[in-house]
Amino acid sequence: MQDKESNNEIIFSENLETNFIENNDKLEVNFLRPTSFDDYVGQKNIIESLSIAVQASKKRDEALDHVLFYGPPGLGKTTLSYIIANQIESNFIHTSGPALERPADAVGLLSNLSSKDILFIDEIHRIPKTVEEYLYSAMEDFRVDFITGSGAFGKTINLRLENFTLVGSTTRPGLLSSPLRDRFGLNYHLDYYDIKDLKNIVLRSSDLMKLIIDENSAIEVAKRSRGTPRIANRLLRRVRDYVEVKNIKKIENLIINQSLEIEGVDSLGLDRLDREYLKIIAINYEGGPVGIEAISASLNEDQATLADVVEPFLLKIGFIIRTSQGRKITSAGYKHINIKLEKAIQNKFN
Repeated sequence: MQDKESNNEIIFSENLETNFIENNDKLEVNFLRPTSFDDYVGQKNIIESLSIAVQASKKRDEALDHVLFYGPPGLGKTTLSYIIANQIESNFIHTSGPALERPADAVGLLSNLSSKDILFIDEIHRIPKTVEEYLYSAMEDFRVDFITGSGAFGKTINLRLENFTLVGSTTRPGLLSSPLRDRFGLNYHLDYYDIKDLKNIVLRSSDLMKLIIDENSAIEVAKRSRGTPRIANRLLRRVRDYVEVKNIKKIENLIINQSLEIEGVDSLGLDRLDREYLKIIAINYEGGPVGIEAISASLNEDQATLADVVEPFLLKIGFIIRTSQGRKITSAGYKHINIKLEKAIQNKFN
């Protein structure tokens, strides 16, 4: 029995070493990411609350409360997590929900954290239930009870953990279980950015990229960014590629229109898939209502892509509505794709 227990301890030790995502140094950050709260543009209420919480924890020399960020992708959840680690001057350990497949993965990761470390779990709603249960005691009591072996050879190993901060990020907060969600002391919902904040982000990124751009041109990029900083920076990179190849020194509205037209991005930020989605509803289904399954089959696109990528922005700008019968295109949606309802019906039967 002693040999069996000894083997279990060895296996457990190996699991800790194998599954620990080591990151003693801070991860290399995209050079466009702000590194402090002062540099961060937008989400003012969240920044103010986080800044106070971080300063208070540093003043008390304690670990920051666990933080949960939720909202659409590309709004800065990961960036805010980096900033927290920078402000606290602690290590930043980055992993994701699907990467924690087994309890040993979570235990190995948790047991190697140092005091006040920031453990960032992206897409935290995708953590398996068996792994999630180990987080309960880790977050609340800073300990985990790991069971090795089975039957007569079963043994419970109680591990004390350092006081760390878990930062969770999710685009689907409704999929988080109540026990896990309730253990986060700080909960923040990130919403889409307005044109003014996006313009400032574009100007800041342009400066870092050493691009010459005026305020009106920055607004033009912001209008096409779908309320999302990540998209604003992506479009700005495409504009940069265009002006470099064409040897253009200064970015103006005409240049932005030309460069983004190549990418299929229109004046409101809709791409080819967005417009095809609207046309399918308008022409094939006479404006709706139509189910997502039918739209997916018509476009030959995955339902999850349509529901998570295409529809949120179209809903936000009022181009479609969801009803109990399905999706419908609005008059604003018809106008944007230059199709009248009568013409759509006529085309369907020709």
